[in-house]
Amino acid sequence: MNTQQHYKTLQSVMWDYNISVSDMDKLLKGKINKAGHYTLEKLFAKMLTGLPWFTIIQLMPVENIKELLTEEVIGTLWPKSLRKHYGYVRKRLQEALPDSR
Repeated sequence: MNTQQHYKTLQSVMWDYNISVSDMDKLLKGKINKAGHYTLEKLFAKMLTGLPWFTIIQLMPVENIKELLTEEVIGTLWPKSLRKHYGYVRKRLQEALPDSR
């Protein structure tokens, strides 16, 4: 995904708020703690509800996704079927990418 597509995709996630794409990108990269009122976890949850999985893995490294895909984040998702779906994804990521500790 090139930079223009990356920014356009992030902009589509935040269709309902006036938060800069640059700030969202910095938040995803860990350069800032908030973009508007969104924390990284809240932005990630919004991405899970608004974007296809294939697109999300193009926006972020899978290792970061695994770290963010917590039970707390999954618990905020709506509808309930999405929580079940990402609970399954979380389990598979944990199996595929075991902790390096």
